[in-house]
Amino acid sequence: MFSRDRWQEIFETIRKNKLRTFLSGFTVALGIFIFVILFGLGNGLKNTFAEFFMDDSTNTLWLNPGKTTKPYKGFKKDRRIEFDNTDLADIKANFPFYLETITPRITRSALVKYKNESDNYTTRGISPANQDVEKSILMEGRFLNARDISEKTKVVVIGRLVAEDLFKNENPIGKYLDIGSVMFRVVGVFQDSGGDREERVIFMPFTTRQLIEKNNDKVDQIVVTFPPRIGHAGSLAFEKKLRLFLKQKKSVDPTDSGGIYIRNAADNFKRNQQFAEVLQLIVTFVGLGTLIAGIIGISNIMVFVVKERTKELGIRKALGATPRSVIQLILQESIFITLISGYIGMLLGILLLKNIGLKLEDFFIKNPYIDNGTALWATFILVLFGAIAGYIPAKRAAKIKPIIALRDA
Repeated sequence: MFSRDRWQEIFETIRKNKLRTFLSGFTVALGIFIFVILFGLGNGLKNTFAEFFMDDSTNTLWLNPGKTTKPYKGFKKDRRIEFDNTDLADIKANFPFYLETITPRITRSALVKYKNESDNYTTRGISPANQDVEKSILMEGRFLNARDISEKTKVVVIGRLVAEDLFKNENPIGKYLDIGSVMFRVVGVFQDSGGDREERVIFMPFTTRQLIEKNNDKVDQIVVTFPPRIGHAGSLAFEKKLRLFLKQKKSVDPTDSGGIYIRNAADNFKRNQQFAEVLQLIVTFVGLGTLIAGIIGISNIMVFVVKERTKELGIRKALGATPRSVIQLILQESIFITLISGYIGMLLGILLLKNIGLKLEDFFIKNPYIDNGTALWATFILVLFGAIAGYIPAKRAAKIKPIIALRDA
């Protein structure tokens, strides 16, 4: 029930005890402020992990050839393994259940010219499936298609920064680039969330790249994707079977740690996400520790406040105040100070997180934030314990007899 007299009394008490009120409020505001900042930084760390490891599809296996470390079937160790077009066909034929898409990759560096502009760029021979693997977003034109692969056409899809560097404000679609003294027609421009490095790449049909290189059938790398429905466990099974299949085909000792290397993006992503979650859990515990410290601080202050007001409370009881009214007065003052201070700390923390959003990327923290629900929950918890901190000493003080309170004061 609203009592104007009680609120006037509370504000008068606050006015007369500015330092005490400030210290009580500062303890609460600081606790919420630190909690919000730490929790937000933990989320920023998770954002960084998501950007690093979700730039490409996570349902992918990256196959790379290497050197053997053991002799096997008459072959000496240190033999260089190579992938070729038959490996693409064999993987398609032998793993229909696990396979969703497959793309080879042939990476080269080349001097690229357009009119008076030139620079060195990474070129990558791929198939159309590469668009889904790297999550390339078309800005203009089209991506490579099956006809480009089968007919070995001299067309390219260029990154956004390649277009800006070489074509300036000119529309690149339909124009021709000199790539390593071979003319290619630009059919598309893409962008990539992976950043500048990924947008300085030029895609061409892998069959065209092989044609330029004396019509060979070699590929540097094979990337396969699997249906997300098979889950993490299914990806591990696919990885194991694929490694064994390729080792048998390439005559590599099954126990050889070299020869064939497979990177499971789903497994790596899960491990990194777990690491990020553990870090955030640690940060959250530190934040909770800060809240607990704030609760202890407000509790100590309230005990001191009630003890300081023992004489006042004794006079109130002598004049007819009931124990309940004494408790309500102290409790209302405690909740009021805790609530106002808590929300001030919360708002300051949220504002700081917004202002430092892009300034911590060098420390692997991107876009730190805390959702409103979590911030309000933390503030509510501190207000609740602030009320309890005020209630316990208030209840004890309300039981003191007026004559004793006046004598001890």
